[in-house]
Amino acid sequence: MEILVAYDVSTESPEGRRRLRRVAKACQAYGLRVQKSVFECIVNAAQHETLKRRLLLEIEPTEDSLRIYRLREPREKYVEQLGRRPEFTLDDPLIV
Repeated sequence: MEILVAYDVSTESPEGRRRLRRVAKACQAYGLRVQKSVFECIVNAAQHETLKRRLLLEIEPTEDSLRIYRLREPREKYVEQLGRRPEFTLDDPLIV
């Protein structure tokens, strides 16, 4: 399944900046950054649950926001790209 992970982590404190880096690192393990705080990922059901649990351990629920959207397939039919395009596609091999 293809998912979109978007997050807003409070960076007003050193702890918040560390959380931001850990959330980004967790997302990078499963997908590609398409905007500063947005990742597109291709995962199976088990990976989806693992990623979600990992992200929940990283964020501070009273300060941070996390959204995970399941993208409808075929993605090309439902996602519009305006402006500068990323230099990759999700079909490219992901090297971690």
